[in-house]
Amino acid sequence: MTQLPILWSFRRCPYAMRARLAIASSGQKVELREILLRDKPAAFLATSAKGTVPVLDLDGTVIAESIDAMHWALGQSDPANWLNMPGEGHDLIAQADGPFKTALDRYKYYVRHPDGTRGTAQQDGAVFLAQLDKMLLGQDWLFGRPSLADMAILPFVRQFANTDRAWFDAQDWPDLLRWLAAFTQSTAFADVMTKYTPWQPDQDRVLFG
Repeated sequence: MTQLPILWSFRRCPYAMRARLAIASSGQKVELREILLRDKPAAFLATSAKGTVPVLDLDGTVIAESIDAMHWALGQSDPANWLNMPGEGHDLIAQADGPFKTALDRYKYYVRHPDGTRGTAQQDGAVFLAQLDKMLLGQDWLFGRPSLADMAILPFVRQFANTDRAWFDAQDWPDLLRWLAAFTQSTAFADVMTKYTPWQPDQDRVLFG
């Protein structure tokens, strides 16, 4: 049996989601191992020093950051040309992974952060979302066509939106709402959101990509 990279994943995690998006776009085949974060297998913990997903195991070489997994996959093959974007795209990803993700965590999991209020976190996140809405004016994607920035950021925008969907949909972000809807209604999104049973050591391998 051919040795394939192993991707440890959790379906709803936005970090794992964006790794799967890049792998699917690249056409690379991996062995997908779906886990439950509340019941992490020993084999996963032996691979992931932080115990977080996604983890990509390249026959002993471990990629433990989702953005690095995206770059690895697209470095193998990038038929949709996602990597061809201006430097501003990398800056946006850094904002999403930094200040926006901090606001998202404090908004969605506010009971864990007694030092701040949910409303403040919501408004902090809204600053970045309004910036994206302005960028999307008159175009379907951040830079006119799908890029790494879109696919790295959209899973987190989706999570923010679903935290309080009524509030999100009521905001004056028509282009952001259209962008998110196009993503969540796409075949590409549906393909990476297939449900799998949690991995067991004795099961047949699940191919993905």
